[in-house]
Amino acid sequence: MERRVSTRKQAIASAPSLLAFAVLVTVTAWSGIYFDPGDWYRGLIKPAWTPPDWMFPPVWAVLYAAIAIAGWRVWRAAPRLSLALLLWLMQSAFNAAWSWLFFGLHVPLLAFLDVVLLLLTVLGFILAAFRLSRIAAVLFVFYALWVAFAAALNYSLWKLNLGLI
Repeated sequence: MERRVSTRKQAIASAPSLLAFAVLVTVTAWSGIYFDPGDWYRGLIKPAWTPPDWMFPPVWAVLYAAIAIAGWRVWRAAPRLSLALLLWLMQSAFNAAWSWLFFGLHVPLLAFLDVVLLLLTVLGFILAAFRLSRIAAVLFVFYALWVAFAAALNYSLWKLNLGLI
């Protein structure tokens, strides 16, 4: 019985930090909502393997939840500015910048460079987080796969539309 009460108290005490990570992820997600693909994106030549537009919101919703939980788990394991947390913050900045560069400024080459940096920070997070929270590291594996796919898609869009952009 004593253990159950202690676990419940820990869960309640950690709720504000989980909320903080959820807010940070929501701020990042806002960039993807604010910079709508619009007519410019619809007019681009796309590779045959481009996912349908309806697929992106649910995939990102799941990924953003995983990103928040991963950051929170790393924070709970080491409540300080660890290398893993620094990489988590960096990936958040690169993530938010991508939508602005691609959909906002219409500069796919800069967006591609950004997504490569995003992928590197995600992979760095996985390595740094593994010793603090294996669950956090595993949650980012799915994110890394999606970002690698997004990088390939971004590159293809840039190459296919060189004369149009």
